Amino acid sequence: MPHVVTNRCVDCKHTVCVAVCPVDCFHEGPNTLWIDPEECIDCAACVPECPEEAIFEVEDLPAEYNSAIEENAEKCKTLPVIVDTSDPLMARPDCKKS
Repeated sequence: MPHVVTNRCVDCKHTVCVAVCPVDCFHEGPNTLWIDPEECIDCAACVPECPEEAIFEVEDLPAEYNSAIEENAEKCKTLPVIVDTSDPLMARPDCKKS
């Protein structure tokens, strides 16, 4: 099962997860990241790296984030792959420091 990014990433957008991904499955939107379910190899390397705890394996996804499954798949069709880290947005006051 692939992993997905939930809305916990929105406006924080740490990119440390991108650095550990062995298959470049992350895509970048203006205020969040997404995981391509076709590229994700389910290695889970990204999960402990995310300060916002925004990444879940699909089978462990809390019900409140079920829409993330389809959102990740759809967004990855049009957004560019991100392979380099960048400064986090930290636009929400509750974003965690990495």
